[in-house]
Amino acid sequence: MTSARPGRPEDVSQSVPKVLRVSAALSWRLVAVAAAVWLISWIVGYLAVVIIPVAIALLMSALLAPAVAQLVRWRLPRGLATAIVVVGGIALVVGVLYGVINAFIGGLPDLQKQVAGSVKAIQTWLAGPPLRVSTDQLTGFTNQIVKLIQDNQLTITTSALSTAATLTEVLTGVLLVLFTTIFFLHDGGGIWSFLIKIIPADVRPRVDVAGRRGFASLVRYVRATAAVAVVDALGIGIGIGIVGVPLAVPLAALVFLGAFIPIVGAVIAGTVAVLVALVAKGFVSALIVLAIVIAVMQLESHILQPLLLGRAVQLHPLAVVLMIAAGFTFGGIAGALMSVPILAVLNSGIRSLLHDQGVDPSEVDPTRPPKVEPGHGK
Repeated sequence: MTSARPGRPEDVSQSVPKVLRVSAALSWRLVAVAAAVWLISWIVGYLAVVIIPVAIALLMSALLAPAVAQLVRWRLPRGLATAIVVVGGIALVVGVLYGVINAFIGGLPDLQKQVAGSVKAIQTWLAGPPLRVSTDQLTGFTNQIVKLIQDNQLTITTSALSTAATLTEVLTGVLLVLFTTIFFLHDGGGIWSFLIKIIPADVRPRVDVAGRRGFASLVRYVRATAAVAVVDALGIGIGIGIVGVPLAVPLAALVFLGAFIPIVGAVIAGTVAVLVALVAKGFVSALIVLAIVIAVMQLESHILQPLLLGRAVQLHPLAVVLMIAAGFTFGGIAGALMSVPILAVLNSGIRSLLHDQGVDPSEVDPTRPPKVEPGHGK
C-alpha cells in the first residue's frame, strides 16, 4: 500500500509576466526611495535652524580654507592662521556693511525727492488725456489706502513683532555660523576623520578621497561664484550710478548677494534696480537700467558661467536650473542657495568613487584642487 506524496507547491510567480514582475520590483523600490527622501526632507526641515547655519558655515569654510592653508604653509600655527582669516573676514564684512548703510542713508533724501517728483509726474499723466482722472478721484484713492492701513493695523503690528522674532533667530543663526566656521577652519580635517570612522575599513580610503574631492569642488564653486558676483555687482552698480539712480551702492551689494544663487539671483536683484530706477527717475531711465542688467546677464551666461562655474563644477546648465527649482520648492531661499553646491559636491564625490582607485587620501589637498576631476574626460 503506497501513501500519496504531497504535491509540490506551485510557484505562482512564474505565472506572472516578466514585465509585470520587474515593474512591481522597481515600483516598491521607488516607493522605498521616495519614503527615504521624504523622511530626510522632514528631518532637515525640522532641524533647519541648525542645518542651515552649518551648511552656510561649510560654504564660508570653503571660501576661507585656502587662505588658512596658505598661512599654515608659511609656517604659522593653525590656530593663529584661523584667527587672522576669521578676524580679517569679519572686518571686511563689517566695513562693507558700514559703507552700504552709509550710502543708503546718504542716498535716501535724494530718493525721497525723486520719488515725490515721479509721483507728481504720474498724477499729471493720470489727469491728462486719455485717462483724465480727476483730483477728487486721486484724493479718494489715497484716502482708501490710508483707511486700509488703519483697518489692518493689528495685522501690521503682528507682522512687525514676527519680524522682530525672525531677526532674533537670524542673529542666533549668524553666531552659530561664526562659531561653526571657526571650528571647521581650525580642525576640519579632524572632524572629517572622525565622521568617516563609521565607514567600513575596506572602503574607507575611497570614501575619504571622494569626500576630499567633493570639498575641493565646493572650494572651486565658492571661488567662481564670488568672482561672478563681483563682476555682476560692478557692472550693474557702475551702470546705474552713471544713469544717476539713487542707492547705487546698496543695489550693487544686493546684486552681489543675489549672484550666489546662480542664474536667477542676479536677475531678481537686477529687477529691483529697474524698479527703483522706474520710481525714482522715470520710464526712460528704467529702460536704460534694464538694458544694462540684460547686458551683464548676457556676459554672465555666455562668458563667466562657462568659463568660471562650468570649469569649476562641471555641471550642465539644465541640471543647475532644475536643482535650483527643486531647492527653492523644498527649502525656499536657503534651498535655492544650497542646491547647486550640494549637486557639485555629489557630482565630484560620485565621480571619485567611480574612477579613483588606489589613491592615497593624503595625496588629495582640497585647498589645492586639481584642474581636471577624475572621470571628466571619460
